[in-house]
Amino acid sequence: MSRQPTYLGIDYDKRLMLFAGRSHPALAASIARRLGVGLGPVQLETYANGEVYCRFDESVRGADVFVVQSLCGTRDGALSINDAFMELILLVDAAVGASAHRVIPVIPWFGYSRQDKKSLLREPISARAIARMLESARVDRVLTVDLHTGQAQGFFSAPVDHMTATILLAQQLQGSVAPDTVVVAPDAGRVKLAKKFATRLGTELAILDPESTERRHAVIGEVAGRTAIVVDDIIDTGGTLSAAVGILRDAGVASIRAVAVHPILSGDTLQRLGELGLDEVLVTDTVPLPVGLPPWMRVVGCADLLADTIHRIFTDDSVSEAFGGENIRG
Repeated sequence: MSRQPTYLGIDYDKRLMLFAGRSHPALAASIARRLGVGLGPVQLETYANGEVYCRFDESVRGADVFVVQSLCGTRDGALSINDAFMELILLVDAAVGASAHRVIPVIPWFGYSRQDKKSLLREPISARAIARMLESARVDRVLTVDLHTGQAQGFFSAPVDHMTATILLAQQLQGSVAPDTVVVAPDAGRVKLAKKFATRLGTELAILDPESTERRHAVIGEVAGRTAIVVDDIIDTGGTLSAAVGILRDAGVASIRAVAVHPILSGDTLQRLGELGLDEVLVTDTVPLPVGLPPWMRVVGCADLLADTIHRIFTDDSVSEAFGGENIRG
């Protein structure tokens, strides 16, 4: 008597579906074009009382659902960072409730990531709280770009695909770096990031101490008469960059360029940056950018990076191979 099989085999038609929240639809559309899929139809609105509503307009049952949503507000003020986060939570909940196979939020800019530890008593670890709320909505994994500190991945029990756009930014500068260039970390917290950037460009590294009481002790390294590239992960109010520029000018640098992954550019930051006299500011499009950028600001798109990673997650291929294992930031 033949033994009855202990499994039932079926031909599984695996599907990738991509949806966009309202925080950065232009980036989501660019990712969709590179993947060769259309953005899935979804209803998104904010009621008069401020509540957010969403509904998928087609079935997501059995699909791998990727939701693109940077945790930031829109430039016109129609959506705040908190609205964007609530919208993401509800989209995840709706996809889980509609029997999606996997739900993966794609968060190019992970808002609240700077609050990754307690600096003072009785304050929250906000990045951890955001991670817990996402996991409570039952995400299967998270895809993000350049967390403020890589250790924040530990706030998740779900897998985190932590990509870095700093390699893309360094590639844009290769071939146009003067022999006397020095990469500058604007403070102690960005030394590891700046070191990796300097290694990729083949330049020396300098470190700034913006809290030094004497300007002559504020620079570790040789910068006088040289071209400086200040590397940071975020430009929000521009305070860190402004302080770095002041120290470097006092130290006698010849010219200054700045590199940052996330151009948050709150308030009138763009105007203040224009007053610093920088040769160039190189950023990515992980967040929506203001209309009419000045000629000294150059944008490197990250849609190819995200599309490639999404495809690798969908096909269960190695994500780290996209960067030869260098996608992990410290």
